[in-house]
Amino acid sequence: MNTLTVIGLGAGDFEQLQMGVYKKLKSAKQLFVRTVDHPVLDALSAEGLHFDSFDAVYEKHGTFQPVYEEIAEKLIKAATIGDVMYAVPGHPLVAEQTVQLLIAAADEHKVNLVIEGGQSFLDPIFGALKIDPIEGFQLLDGTSFSMNDINMRQHILIAQVYDTFSASEVKLTLMEKYDDEYPVTVVTAAGSSQEKLVTVPLYELDQSVEVNNLTTVYVPPVKSQEDALRDWTTFRDIISTLRGPNGCPWDQKQTHESLKKYLLEEAHEYLAAVDAADDFAMIEELGDVLLQVFLHAQIGEDQGYFSLEDVLASISEKMIRRHPHVFGDVTVEDADGVVANWEAIKAEEKGISEKPLLDEEYRASSALQTAYNYQKRAAKVGFDWPDVNGAWDKFAEEWQEFRNEVTNGSNATRLDEFGDVLFTLVNLARFYKLSPEEAMLHANEKFARRFDYVEEKVKASGKLFTEYTLEQLDAFWDEAKQLEKE
Repeated sequence: MNTLTVIGLGAGDFEQLQMGVYKKLKSAKQLFVRTVDHPVLDALSAEGLHFDSFDAVYEKHGTFQPVYEEIAEKLIKAATIGDVMYAVPGHPLVAEQTVQLLIAAADEHKVNLVIEGGQSFLDPIFGALKIDPIEGFQLLDGTSFSMNDINMRQHILIAQVYDTFSASEVKLTLMEKYDDEYPVTVVTAAGSSQEKLVTVPLYELDQSVEVNNLTTVYVPPVKSQEDALRDWTTFRDIISTLRGPNGCPWDQKQTHESLKKYLLEEAHEYLAAVDAADDFAMIEELGDVLLQVFLHAQIGEDQGYFSLEDVLASISEKMIRRHPHVFGDVTVEDADGVVANWEAIKAEEKGISEKPLLDEEYRASSALQTAYNYQKRAAKVGFDWPDVNGAWDKFAEEWQEFRNEVTNGSNATRLDEFGDVLFTLVNLARFYKLSPEEAMLHANEKFARRFDYVEEKVKASGKLFTEYTLEQLDAFWDEAKQLEKE
């Protein structure tokens, strides 16, 4: 089998080219280069070295992946005829997707692959920026990285930033994590006689700096928590500090039990923000809910029982396991099929249980939610009305029984019958796919909002509530309703 040799042209100009690489390039029988846009090739061409480039392949495709795939295919085909040498910028094993495709082909015995040396662009980059990589760094591909790839506490080098469009894409991705004014450095032709470093605010990355195929964008590590407020690690460090020896006395003394009421309150406040369609309030209230989650996780870690990673692993594994139609080969037709599949997987996970069906449905924090859960669970095993008409009839029956007890019964029997009325109302909510808990929250919030208006009108008049008739107060209430409609 013929040999396909991949060799690196280095990161700089001809004067920096290693002698061993130079000799191998000169002796190549058939030489291909990924692109002619490299300073070394100008000098080699002047010396009479012949090579074929794949620049034309770039012009055929709108994205990079098919370019890399076609280059790899052409090289493998050429190697079936004779020995081939393929020269790439930098080092063959640093930011070279075509080489990775060739390695995969070699693993499948499609080609006999040899990888030679070459200076990568990393060494001159570290020298130009005067940074020590042992402090931690990331090398990211400017054409494909996302905000989730970024470690804000490390040196970040972003390659493949070769024109204004790619610089703009990199800028927009970085701005999802960093402040618009955060300083970034554009390094061009590091280590060569044309080396150039320009530091600009992030928002100017694609405006005032010239970039080309020898450009790397450098993002320095954040120096303070304030620079990394969009990073999950920052929030976790804040919670750990609050719970730590020199933290906040209130946070230090909290337990899972003491925080229960706050989690409920924050969840309710978030639902109110959703009802109000207030995005800014949703951001704030979701943050408050997240605070409760992180506090509980930190308490678990402090006590040595579980950590935030355990929480993440548990829910991630569950989402993958219960969505085989997304992460596996199961097919479902619609949302109802998803729910049915979810319940089947859930039942399989729990196995055959000797516990009563309703045991896991009790919610100490909400009688309404408990009623809803009981009815939903009973319905799943067939204990349910065939349609909503049965639920309406049951409500009418229970309402009449309550009316009878109001007239003829005791306080105990009235309480019992009124509970039945509420229970049937919850059942109606279930049939109409409404959350009784959410409906009650909405009603409470609406009452408080309108009563606040009534109270403001009374205070503005300088009178007391007792000086108004119910009809006058009700008029204020109607005004509040009208204002909401407007």
